[in-house]
Amino acid sequence: MLASNTPRTTWDIVLPDEDATRRFAIDVAAALKPGDLITLSGDLGAGKTTLARVVIRALAADDAIEVPSPTFTLLQIYDLPRFSVVHADLYRVNTLAELAELGWEEASEGAAVLVEWPDRAGALIQADRLEIALMMASDLGPGCRQVRLRGLGVWADRLTRFRAGRELIDSAGFGAAVRRHLKGDASGRSYERLFLGTSRVILMNAPPRPDGPALRDGKTYSNIAHLAENVRPFVALSRALRERGFSAPEIFTAELETGFLLLEDLGSEGIVGGDPPVPIEERYAAAIDVLLALQNSDLPATLPVAPRIQHELPPYDLEALLIEIELMLDWYLPHCGVSSPPTPLREYFIGLWRTVLNDIVQLPTTWVLRDFHSPNLLWLSDREGVARVGLLDFQDAVMGPPAYDVASLLMDARVDVSEELEFKLLSRYAIGRKAANADFDLDAFVRCYRALGVQRASKILGVFARLNKRDNKPEYLVHLPRVWNYLVRALAHPSLAKLKTWYEANVPPPSPLP
Repeated sequence: MLASNTPRTTWDIVLPDEDATRRFAIDVAAALKPGDLITLSGDLGAGKTTLARVVIRALAADDAIEVPSPTFTLLQIYDLPRFSVVHADLYRVNTLAELAELGWEEASEGAAVLVEWPDRAGALIQADRLEIALMMASDLGPGCRQVRLRGLGVWADRLTRFRAGRELIDSAGFGAAVRRHLKGDASGRSYERLFLGTSRVILMNAPPRPDGPALRDGKTYSNIAHLAENVRPFVALSRALRERGFSAPEIFTAELETGFLLLEDLGSEGIVGGDPPVPIEERYAAAIDVLLALQNSDLPATLPVAPRIQHELPPYDLEALLIEIELMLDWYLPHCGVSSPPTPLREYFIGLWRTVLNDIVQLPTTWVLRDFHSPNLLWLSDREGVARVGLLDFQDAVMGPPAYDVASLLMDARVDVSEELEFKLLSRYAIGRKAANADFDLDAFVRCYRALGVQRASKILGVFARLNKRDNKPEYLVHLPRVWNYLVRALAHPSLAKLKTWYEANVPPPSPLP
């Protein structure tokens, strides 16, 4: 039963014709996640099955996929690229025992579930759900439908976002656009490509980041690590990068409070190629040139977002760097079957890192985009110079050491960068820095680059283990051996000898995947 204090919200809309009904179904598909329950109610002929069919085809990205009515089978299961979908018609179900015999619970686990005649499922209908009630409204026109959406439980807030996204699309003139889901990153953001005639834009859905538990001095992890909690940093950095000649996406429409943005579509051609993907040297060299051009500029720490709203890039300070390293202790070690080290050993480890990082945080700073690696770099062959490299995912930018983004690029967690290519690109970077600043200290830079390479690899080992354990995203585990190899490569620098000894004694390599 639904508790009386369960949050809920409603939205009444009129769909004037079949095209509007189809667009509405695609909107529903865009909002779905694994584990969601959508109930469909309405009289016979109101369009419940038709709506479910369009939702399934949109999730499959295939308008020709066969989607029969489940009137007689009762359950239809679809193994789709993003997640499984269960389409159920319970009109002929009389008892809960019949649902159990059908394997209802097993089929719906981890799937998005669309249920017609949900009242027949009784207590098996979960409290967190989106209810869609359809009624024909022939008095308003042929094919017209009235729809009431009611979000219950977690769907109360999600329905509010669902509505806000549709309103932004409509107000921007893309109401009739075709929507296609884009594979996103490891964050809570999601992306869609909208097609309208010859126009294409990207819809970015970036909900404000919820506060996590307080870890230290009343601060959450995102507070300490200086992670963006809303879209304001993205808006500020996008504008600032474009003003300096870099190819960040233009922002056409921005809702700062809800976190919906309509962005320029920079395409999907990356800086890697092949299967499995490998670095394309020319494009990695161009990415190095982007860093050189950026770091040789005078870059302010305060950027405008909107009238009377500014964004202050936080410092990549000692506590931020350290708490990222601790992800390895708290998530990667348990993933390997090793307990987190006892307090004295942990404190000794953190003390070693404090010694290494104390000098680094005193160095001159620049904009550190922080995720400057192949998933976030596009190739724009029709542009010239540094504009050939499209930039994405920079909302967590900080003021920090120039070596960090170089390490992010050349110790890329998604692709193997050979030591030979790493050396060539480091040489290109050093020559560029020396040309701009005769006082550039190569030895000091390399020490910093290697230390930050270990820091970043340690963080990523923890992040990928956390994505597997906490977020049920095991696909990131395939990258652990590569990240481990970068860590070992960077630890070979003589300045990191004490850290190397600690890692060798306490941190095991990742086990081979089955």
